[in-house]
Amino acid sequence: MGRLINYAAALGALAALASITACGSSGVVRALDDRPNAGPCPTAGAIYEAARIIEFSDERESFRNIAYSGEITGVRLFCRYVEDEPLLAEVEIDFAFGKGPKGESRTHEYPYFVAVTRRNSRVLNRQNFLVTADFRSGQIATAQELVNRVVIPRVDETISGANFEVLVGFDLTEQQLAFNQAGKRFRLDAGG
Repeated sequence: MGRLINYAAALGALAALASITACGSSGVVRALDDRPNAGPCPTAGAIYEAARIIEFSDERESFRNIAYSGEITGVRLFCRYVEDEPLLAEVEIDFAFGKGPKGESRTHEYPYFVAVTRRNSRVLNRQNFLVTADFRSGQIATAQELVNRVVIPRVDETISGANFEVLVGFDLTEQQLAFNQAGKRFRLDAGG
């Protein structure tokens, strides 16, 4: 009896698959466009000086005064060329977070941005976001964010995605940026 039910379920799944593939012009099949891109996707990555954030409880820059920290650990971009339209991209961003000795909340929000630039040039578009770290399971947390519909504004189909960059980073205060630019870091095994 159990084999008969499994066999019937398998036949039902095959029938559903056959109905999808039989309709070659259906929206489902068109969404699974497997044509190669007409050109390369823009490069994507985290800006070195904005890839980390340290929030202190007061002005003293010591390990004992850290409330929260964060780091962008990975950036991936997926794009699609469609004739002469602007490129549409999705950006996946991996984050790692820490709750320091002065962190009091079980969750904490971190501001970050996604910017589209001309390669090695000016910013064309910037969007701001918040990512939430959940520290209910401990002092360390991770998150992955997906930013949909990042628009790369190419003028026509002769413009390649290689002319653009998609850059991400934490939205830092002047003090946080200066801390990162000075190359300051804390090693957990180095003491206070």
